[in-house]
Amino acid sequence: MYRKISAIVVPTIIAAGIIIYMLYSVRDKLFIALQHLTLEYLLFGIAICLFAWGLRGWRYHSILQSLNYHITVVSATACVFVSQTANLIVPARLGDFVRVFILKHDYNTTYSEGVSSLVVERVFDIVTVALLGAVSLLFVLDAPAWVYTLVVLPLVAGVIFFGILLCIGKFSSKNRFIQIFLNLLHEIKRASLSVRSIIVLGSTSIIIWLLDIFVCVAVILMFQQQIPFAIVVLAIVIGNLVKAVPLTPGGIGTYEAALTATFFLFGVPMDIAVLISVIDHLIKNLVTLAGGVVSIYYFGDWVVPSIRTALDSKLEGGNRADR
Repeated sequence: MYRKISAIVVPTIIAAGIIIYMLYSVRDKLFIALQHLTLEYLLFGIAICLFAWGLRGWRYHSILQSLNYHITVVSATACVFVSQTANLIVPARLGDFVRVFILKHDYNTTYSEGVSSLVVERVFDIVTVALLGAVSLLFVLDAPAWVYTLVVLPLVAGVIFFGILLCIGKFSSKNRFIQIFLNLLHEIKRASLSVRSIIVLGSTSIIIWLLDIFVCVAVILMFQQQIPFAIVVLAIVIGNLVKAVPLTPGGIGTYEAALTATFFLFGVPMDIAVLISVIDHLIKNLVTLAGGVVSIYYFGDWVVPSIRTALDSKLEGGNRADR
């Protein structure tokens, strides 16, 4: 019991501590900066975020279609909303397993197919984010060496991963567990490496992440700041690459710290950098939370106890065998 409690409470305390420290460090200028807040840009940022979520749902719908599961865009979007909302509550992206559980319950997918769909989505996200970061670096002067390393490593990993998928048909094994893993890679390949998948998922991912960047641009305009677009892109890229390491629920705290550090590195005043990063992530998380609540009602009452069961199983180190 204590293990399960600490697995959730400790990362949450860390996330809250980071945010509180950041806001406290600029407390003297905080209220002055907030006086420049413009409601119109705030609403514009929320609208962009909602549109991006619709695209995320359509992309996930396309991934599942490649695995021969015909799920409506609304259901696919709701599925993503629920899992991402769970990720705001529990650490280590355990909320992703909720999506696998929903797909199994409502659409009779296998657990490996659910995991495959998640891997495809995550890989396209990470590679797209890193690619946008690489392009932004062409317009950013004097970026530190660690920024190049942070951006290039996911691209190299992505190339290696897709290279492995291209060769996967040459391998087989009599070992049951190795064959399960190979079957998982086959499903990932089927969902991601067709010409249609590369074009559809690649282009959609670019638009999704550009919209994510434009949410931050709306927040910047809300505080009447002029920050070069390439710097905004780089900050969002670094924030999301750092957030990909699941240290806190939903990357809360680590994302804001990475965004703030990047903006400050390129000359944005600390108080403005803190507010931009906190409000940017707050908008995105509140939209996620609202969408998650609506989506839980959309799927029905069975979702909440099922989420609890799935997460308890993972926190206790249990596994569900594929069926």
